[in-house]
Amino acid sequence: MNLTAIGDLARGLTLRTRATEIKTQIETLSYEMSTGKVQDISERLGGDYSQILDLDRSLARLDAFRTATAEADLFTDVMQQSLTTFGDSVGEITASLLSFGTANHTVTHEQAAVQARNELDTMMSSLNTRVGGRSLFSGIATDVSPLPSSETLLTALEAELTGLTTVTDIRAAAEAWFNDPAGFDAVIYQGSDTPLSSMQISENERITIPITATDPAFKAALRDVAVAALTSDDALALPTDQRTILFAQLGVGLANAQDETVKLRAEVGAAEARVEEAAIRNSAARTSLDYSRNALIEADPYETAAKLQTVQFQLESLYSVTVRNANLSLVNFLR
Repeated sequence: MNLTAIGDLARGLTLRTRATEIKTQIETLSYEMSTGKVQDISERLGGDYSQILDLDRSLARLDAFRTATAEADLFTDVMQQSLTTFGDSVGEITASLLSFGTANHTVTHEQAAVQARNELDTMMSSLNTRVGGRSLFSGIATDVSPLPSSETLLTALEAELTGLTTVTDIRAAAEAWFNDPAGFDAVIYQGSDTPLSSMQISENERITIPITATDPAFKAALRDVAVAALTSDDALALPTDQRTILFAQLGVGLANAQDETVKLRAEVGAAEARVEEAAIRNSAARTSLDYSRNALIEADPYETAAKLQTVQFQLESLYSVTVRNANLSLVNFLR
């Protein structure tokens, strides 16, 4: 019989090498058990990364769209709030002017003018709203506020109305100045004539909200409220009965302007709905892609647990053998 034997040094080296291999397997299986993914992706995919790379590209695009839809959602939400504030102010002054116009009293007229100044300030402030450092109603000039202070507007308009003594002349002059490109748009509006660029919210969908502070609905409301604020001004010198007529007409005009503001809110609301729908679709697509990617590299938890238990037993057995070998000696053999 031929016997093959190895020396003690070789045996020790063999045991240490085997122990290192088993420990490496335990680390690999522990990683896969904790993450649910195989550690050696190349082996799982057979060296073909094309499918997983394509999934990663798609997931990266969806991550970008998730950021875009979040920004678009914030933008449209704040714009809707601004329009609500604007519309509420228009509603308040409209009701006041219509009711004040029926009372031919100087004090009542003065109160209406004061309220109009306050509401005008609120309306212009709402159009100067910013989100993330960007102005909402300045077109592409998002770094500047679209409107100056209400006092600046009243001063410029007062210069156009001074000396006019009839309701017809005052309203015609105000309308002409607000519609003249060299009037409100040039003197008051500080934004860009180019609307804000569209926002891409999915692979094939964009939303555009081309609303600036020069929108006809805004200008009509600002015009009538500004005129109401100046009605009791000494520069106009309107008789009491003419003030009453002017307040009544301005109230009717503002009621129409309020309807146009509601249409703008509906337009922004439709954009909000599209953003929300796109976000839901993108989220569903991302979930599906995540599932497909995980399916390629997932580690079966039950199989991994079984392998881990087996390898741990092997390591324990190896340690037992190592201890027994360490205790072998001629003295122990002769006992």
